[in-house]
Amino acid sequence: MGHDHGVTATGRHRGILAAVLGISVVIFAVEVVGAIRTGSLALLADAGHVLADAGGVALALGATLLAARPASGRRTFGWARAEILAAALNGLILSGIGVYVFIEGIRRLVDPADVEPGGMALFGVIGLVGNLAGVALLYRARTASLNMKGAFLEVATDTATSVGVLLAAGVIALTGFTRADPIVSVLIGVVIVPRAGKLLRESLSILLETAPAHVDLDRIRDHLTGLDHVLDVHDLHVLTVTSGLPVLSAHVVVDDSCFHDGHAPQLLDAMQTCLTGHFDVEHSTFQLEPAGHADHEHPTHR
Repeated sequence: MGHDHGVTATGRHRGILAAVLGISVVIFAVEVVGAIRTGSLALLADAGHVLADAGGVALALGATLLAARPASGRRTFGWARAEILAAALNGLILSGIGVYVFIEGIRRLVDPADVEPGGMALFGVIGLVGNLAGVALLYRARTASLNMKGAFLEVATDTATSVGVLLAAGVIALTGFTRADPIVSVLIGVVIVPRAGKLLRESLSILLETAPAHVDLDRIRDHLTGLDHVLDVHDLHVLTVTSGLPVLSAHVVVDDSCFHDGHAPQLLDAMQTCLTGHFDVEHSTFQLEPAGHADHEHPTHR
């Protein structure tokens, strides 16, 4: 059974993703410079949020590039797992940014720092314009795939946080209430930290080869044993190589007749069709064996 699915829906929009990633990197750099020059924590928090979403776009883009690279004798799944390593690193960086924003935000609420509202507004406008450009690029492609939809929602959220920075700058300019800056930054931190935690949990789960959350091993076993000639299923494993690529392996005990009358290939097709149709698992490997074979296997296979 072949597993080459050609160019994905996300892959057909690589150019858009690359452009949005470039815009996000520029916004991040501009807002970091703006935070340093104006003393605005909200700008720095927004830069961290942009970094989070740029990481998401980069992972979507990287997944399409890595998926196009062929497997080799040493890397039998190609470079697909590199996406998960990048996600884990992104989660660690974002966690650090989120913690810093919270700590510094609370400190500034107690002891407000001077903020230059004019410069803060200027850099905020630059961020807002860049995010609106990203939204415009992704709008038409947002329904092409889950990755494209995710990228659109991330950039749209960045646009909202940029508006928050501008509102904080306006409040400071009109009222002198400098605590508006740390208040907005803490609110942005509330968005960053849960996302960083989820990214870390999901990436570590994949690296530890935990079964995907949407896969129920008992249901898979029930479906497979419900097929004609299948007597038992053991040594069942499901893991995720990278986002959207679950793989399954199992030892399947079948009637002895399967090895004599030639219908083992049809049974193999039926099992793979069952997994693809009911569980969205397209990459599967089965070892067909007669009853009693498990008695000769190593205990780890039982």
